[in-house]
Amino acid sequence: MRVVQEYQRGVLFRFGRLQKVMEPGFNLILPFGIDSLRKVDMRTFTIDVPKQEVITRDNVPVIVDAVVYFNVFDSMLAVVKIADYTKGTSLLAQTILRSVLGQHELDEMLTQRAQLGQVLQGLLDDATNPWGIRVSAVEIKAIELAETMKRAMARQAEAERERRAKIIAAEGELQASEKLAQAADVLAKSPASLQLRYLQTLSEIAVEKNSTIVFPLPMDLLNVISKVAEKSSE
Repeated sequence: MRVVQEYQRGVLFRFGRLQKVMEPGFNLILPFGIDSLRKVDMRTFTIDVPKQEVITRDNVPVIVDAVVYFNVFDSMLAVVKIADYTKGTSLLAQTILRSVLGQHELDEMLTQRAQLGQVLQGLLDDATNPWGIRVSAVEIKAIELAETMKRAMARQAEAERERRAKIIAAEGELQASEKLAQAADVLAKSPASLQLRYLQTLSEIAVEKNSTIVFPLPMDLLNVISKVAEKSSE
């Protein structure tokens, strides 16, 4: 008697020939080497794919770290068609990873990890399907850059931030100059408004009582004073 666990399936061979798949529970096995049973775990497994060096389409060397989730859906195929389905899936994952990611630029790899993972999952699932293996997901855990590339990207990001700051400052100056031009037009059309603004400025300056203020008299006032002086002299 052999016990097959709930999460397992047993592949039975009799005199070396494939017989059937045994379900969980107690199963009768003939002794003396007549029957042999291979148990297959049907649960989901993870493969931490060894880090792969990839040259992107824009010729940037990167190190990619990924993980694969898979399970056996046909225990008979997993035993008969391949000697070690875990190792085979891992090697296929490495090959497909380098092939697919090498067709994309660095920006795409950094911003489209989920989409690239789906592409990798589909290709790997198709390749392992004849072995009775179902690949449920492929996730790109990390994309590492060389130190020189990191410094270059940092300089690029700093230059981009400076460019945006200059654009914002220039837009602010433009808006301020437009408002000043509008105010100048209004004051030019109304001399009285200009005088009121002049007096308002004086009152604001005069708040500081310990300050000495020197300011020019308006030309109109000087003209009036000069005329009065001329009449007095006559």
